[in-house]
Amino acid sequence: MHPASKINRIAVPPLLRELASIFNAHGKQVFLVGGAVRDTLRGEKCADWDLAGDALPEDVMRIFPGVIPTGIKHGTVTIRYKKHSIEVTTLRTDGDYSDGRRPDSIHYTSSIEEDLCRRDFSINAVAVTLPDGYVIDPFGGRVDIEKNLIRCVGRAADRLNEDGLRALRAFRFASQLGFDIDGELLSAITERPQMIIPVSMERVKAEFDKIVASKKPSSALLYMERCGILKLVLPELLNCRGVEQKGYHRFDVLTHSLLACDYAARSGYKQTVRLAALFHDVGKPATAKLGDGGVWTFHSHETLSADITRAIMTRLRYPNAGIEETAHLVREHMFNYTNSWSASAVRRFVRRVGEENLTALFDLRRADSFGMLGTEPPPELSLDFRNRIDSVLAAGRVLSRKDLAVSGRDLMEAGIPGGEKMGRILNSLLEAVLEDPEMNSKEKLLEMANRLFCRCHFPLSTLPLPAALRQNTEER
Repeated sequence: MHPASKINRIAVPPLLRELASIFNAHGKQVFLVGGAVRDTLRGEKCADWDLAGDALPEDVMRIFPGVIPTGIKHGTVTIRYKKHSIEVTTLRTDGDYSDGRRPDSIHYTSSIEEDLCRRDFSINAVAVTLPDGYVIDPFGGRVDIEKNLIRCVGRAADRLNEDGLRALRAFRFASQLGFDIDGELLSAITERPQMIIPVSMERVKAEFDKIVASKKPSSALLYMERCGILKLVLPELLNCRGVEQKGYHRFDVLTHSLLACDYAARSGYKQTVRLAALFHDVGKPATAKLGDGGVWTFHSHETLSADITRAIMTRLRYPNAGIEETAHLVREHMFNYTNSWSASAVRRFVRRVGEENLTALFDLRRADSFGMLGTEPPPELSLDFRNRIDSVLAAGRVLSRKDLAVSGRDLMEAGIPGGEKMGRILNSLLEAVLEDPEMNSKEKLLEMANRLFCRCHFPLSTLPLPAALRQNTEER
């Protein structure tokens, strides 16, 4: 493919030609804009299209059935056409941005060049005429795409003053596209990082989530550190800079965490694993102690790291399910399996971690291992443990109370009333079966339940566990 700066015309997908012909039949002009143009000029395939044209929202709603008024206040509606959702925005110019987010007023225009003036970066300020595919590039976006450069449309300080989130957007594009940040833009962000403070956490979270989901999250995070924004958005992560961990580790805690997150990203691990890789050691600064021989220790840092992870993600308005899954992975990442573990110890580990979380936890272990030295972990890492888990579960998959051969109803029919006491009895039955799967028969469990119930004159806390459980010290 020719360099982007020399491309004057692109091939327009048939569906967009159809849409353009419908607009044209009603006397309206329409252009392809935004990321689809940028990615097409980079040689990437794109099926997520945004259009801009001289049709007003009410015109679009008259022309097409079932239009969704997704942002009608600012001239944006969404067309559903042949199973595609396509945003259409009326060409406009923007007034002042007194709230640092949205323009106070908008004015519709018929000029695509005027509309492109309000865009944030030159790489996003390129349009394509429809249906013929000619490129309109008044701000040199094609040259910047060729240079792998993120540069503002006009003065960087002006664009950042309009919306404080644009600094994070610049960093996000750097990590997504592998681009550099223009010097003027970088200086403008560094001079006033506090522009991010008024931005809502929901918007910050949306950009941060895209950074973590990008090809190389560390690109954005290092820019954030350099410009002073990391201190404002993720101070807990910045606290990890300079925290040495000589021994098995080559890098300080922050560099280690960034490497782990990058490894999770390029390995295609799911988002909660990437987040866990980034945050799994945020408790180390507060737990660091210099031990014998000048080696730093971080005892129980995983517990504090899980608490801090939960606090960070709550602050960023992540959904509860994602928060709990990520914090759980962080809390469990320090498992230390040896061949001396008994089958019951393996079952208890799986029960605690959750069978559904095993793959994610082993992925996190690989990312953590990479971050120690910056080298690829061996393919067999944790393989013995995986195989052992498969073997143990094949012999007996009882991991929760629902897997027991008796239920609460069975206990009630045996004369044991419901309530807290029954819950403790069921937990004791589960512990017995985790220790010895052959205990999982209705007859044996009912007999054990009756023995436990007969001790009801003792406080609930004194209900005994089987002797074998009290002796089990194999799992650390």
